[in-house]
Amino acid sequence: MSENRLPLVRRLLESAVDAGLAPGFVAGWIRAGEASASIVAMGDAVVGCPPTPATPATWFDLASLTKPLVVGTSSLLALRAGELSLDATVAEVLPETRGRELADRTVRQLLTHTSGLPAWAPIYALGRRDRSSIIESLCGLPVGEAGTHVVYSCPGFILLGMILERVTGASLDRLFADRVLFPLGLEEQLAFRPDAGRPLAGGARSPDTERSLVIERKLDPSRIPPVAAAEPDDGNARFLGGVAGNAGLFGTAAGVLGLTGVYLEGATLLTTRERALATADHTPGLEQARGLAWQLARSPGCSGGPALASTAFGHTGFTGTSVWVDPTRELAMTLLANRVHPGHRETDLHPLRRRFHRLVVDELS
Repeated sequence: MSENRLPLVRRLLESAVDAGLAPGFVAGWIRAGEASASIVAMGDAVVGCPPTPATPATWFDLASLTKPLVVGTSSLLALRAGELSLDATVAEVLPETRGRELADRTVRQLLTHTSGLPAWAPIYALGRRDRSSIIESLCGLPVGEAGTHVVYSCPGFILLGMILERVTGASLDRLFADRVLFPLGLEEQLAFRPDAGRPLAGGARSPDTERSLVIERKLDPSRIPPVAAAEPDDGNARFLGGVAGNAGLFGTAAGVLGLTGVYLEGATLLTTRERALATADHTPGLEQARGLAWQLARSPGCSGGPALASTAFGHTGFTGTSVWVDPTRELAMTLLANRVHPGHRETDLHPLRRRFHRLVVDELS
């Protein structure tokens, strides 16, 4: 990006910090074939006296970016290996679910949020206080009709994470590291359960949003897993030891762009056919246009904005993260924020994301 455009991105992020949208931001973008990304940081990674400034090296809780980056990518590789089929049912992979409403839902429906599973549920408060109860708790959730509506579902991706573990015989974090991070050389930029030496953006000091949701469901808020540094903001992911299909991944802007770049033509790891499969519209005529784990830019009201081509695809995360890919421009963009630090904010970051995308696209067009 030219020198006359970089200050515009810096001013945009500075205005966002001043407006209280989040303590800090890191924005980055890269085009196919470029050796390194352009990255701009603004504000504080951790508030305090003194605060810790956000830098390009800051690691963020990527929250639901875990869904496309980890589960979506790993699913494509499992499909290639013949370990998984999009039309496989839950019961075919997890036979203990036979006879339950979830049993006939398919991997494709889970990946496209059309399985009928609800948007969210506090799995940690529904069963025993151990991991072995997870599948039973998921089977006990209310399930709507399959294939008729897009209902963005965190439980669906928790289930997908467990399906991947079952068909590959590896834990989700090990699977992701071996098949994705190490081949791409990104093990120093992305990880589940990051070690204490990483420069982490601050998280919420109390699970206030989750507490309200649990109480609203007349469940016991004392069962919410405690928050801690290097633990994901998502309580279900904390309950699962920091590794889940819906959340748990941490990383830098460069890491997000390095992985997302495999969805651009000519990149390594994925084939042209796999990229096309992942980013095709699998939900025509429904509320949102959904690929395999990705949201498509033609979805009404999405965070991509009008600057992006209709073929663009992306995702957001509750903590304030987002990533979008515009294949017509061979461009990937990410905007990372610590919106949940030190307390949960309900600020809408979509207008900021759209303005950021416009600035980058205008420069590169």
